[in-house]
Amino acid sequence: MKTISRLAMILVTVTATAAFAKEEPKDPTVKARTDLMKTVGQNMKVLGDMAGEKAAFDAAAATAAKDALAAAFAEVPAKFEPQATDPASEAKPEIWTNWDDFVSKASKAQEAAAAIDASSLPTLQAGIGVAGGTCKACHTDYRM
Repeated sequence: MKTISRLAMILVTVTATAAFAKEEPKDPTVKARTDLMKTVGQNMKVLGDMAGEKAAFDAAAATAAKDALAAAFAEVPAKFEPQATDPASEAKPEIWTNWDDFVSKASKAQEAAAAIDASSLPTLQAGIGVAGGTCKACHTDYRM
């Protein structure tokens, strides 16, 4: 009986996880944007975990993450310029009606990421807040 209960719990967990898993975009342009934003998220997580002391500080890893973050932000305008749509996209149509503002926010995010001083924990902690603020500013206006 315990085995059946455990199997049932595993099945419920797997089913729930699949139900809440994000659908991947089918449009290749939207997929490229989604992949770029995943890169941003992964690198922000590396930096945020270090800054929040959830992970050990590693100057080389922090520098690599902040460089990858700045490079990803530099690609944002090119990846978003095509007005492709997809049901799995979280991009609001306001991106294209407010293009100059969107590009300006991407530029500020790139500058903030590039300016992060990853040489020590205190300087990383100071810089990650600014970079995170630029992410939030863009997401507030342009992400569903």
